[in-house]
Amino acid sequence: MTTPDSERGHLPRPRTGRQESPEERADRRWAELLQEVRVAQTGSQILFGFLLSVAFMPRFAQLGAFDRGLYVSTVVLGALATGALTSPVAYHRIFAGRRLKPELVDAAARLVAIGLVLLALTVSAALLLLLRVATGSAASGWITGAVMFWFASCWLILPVQHLRRHDGKYTRPPDDPDTGSEP
Repeated sequence: MTTPDSERGHLPRPRTGRQESPEERADRRWAELLQEVRVAQTGSQILFGFLLSVAFMPRFAQLGAFDRGLYVSTVVLGALATGALTSPVAYHRIFAGRRLKPELVDAAARLVAIGLVLLALTVSAALLLLLRVATGSAASGWITGAVMFWFASCWLILPVQHLRRHDGKYTRPPDDPDTGSEP
């Protein structure tokens, strides 16, 4: 039976970060990225599928030029978001077996970030179109702006504020590649 270091009079060693090889780090980051992207992928694909069906509804023919243009822009944004958010699959297939996992993770992470921006723009445009058609009100633009401020708050402002608040309380080792400061 082993006894903890503290019972033997030894102080536990301070944790300085994960002790993982570059390959283990890449595997962990890849798994985390895939978990994160599953949520966004599903949402973007459902929204995109819905948008594709709108053109076949009877009321679509009654839309004015602005709303038709907004619809086309929304569909294009949805397609771009779906492409970016599913890109890790293509990257993985092309990079598989080439011992380039860190490069794969970095490239896929950048495309997922772009995909999230495109998804937010798609949601914004779809919401504006829906509110314009449903209400015909000029308030639809204000409502859409308020919802997009909520997205920006949840996806960007709050996380950045949280990081700033905790910046001095925990610092990663300077050689931690997850911080982006690796040589």
